Amino acid sequence: MKLSVGTDHGGVEIRQKIVAFLKQEGVEVIDHGAFDETSVDYPDYAKKVCEDVIGNQADFGVLICKSGIGMSICANKVPGIRAALVAFDEDAAMTRQHNNSNVIVLPGKHVTNEQAFYRVKAFISTDFEGGRHARRVDKMEPESSKSC
Repeated sequence: MKLSVGTDHGGVEIRQKIVAFLKQEGVEVIDHGAFDETSVDYPDYAKKVCEDVIGNQADFGVLICKSGIGMSICANKVPGIRAALVAFDEDAAMTRQHNNSNVIVLPGKHVTNEQAFYRVKAFISTDFEGGRHARRVDKMEPESSKSC
């Protein structure tokens, strides 16, 4: 499994810990940074991670910014990306099961290291259920005449 990870300056420390955790778990990581707390533009990092996922360079993406909101908005503008801002542990698996999300977004300001590790691991280890959920996910795609 390979994950693409990116953050702005608001999530540098937790990104470093998530990358180390993933590598310890045997997950290959494409680490786009940011690598220090110098102010950067989060859309640039969201774009890199989403391009990796869409281009099949990574199985999933992990994005972090202070609140997670900006990264979520940016990521969800990319066709084929279903990014979920995960604020609760149980939502990490749920968004994979029901929404077939391919990018998890974490609020760096509001998540502990342990919560981040748990959520990312639950996200990448949960399969999409399909069935009735597939019909709903199909309606989210931009080419669908019934998209939201």
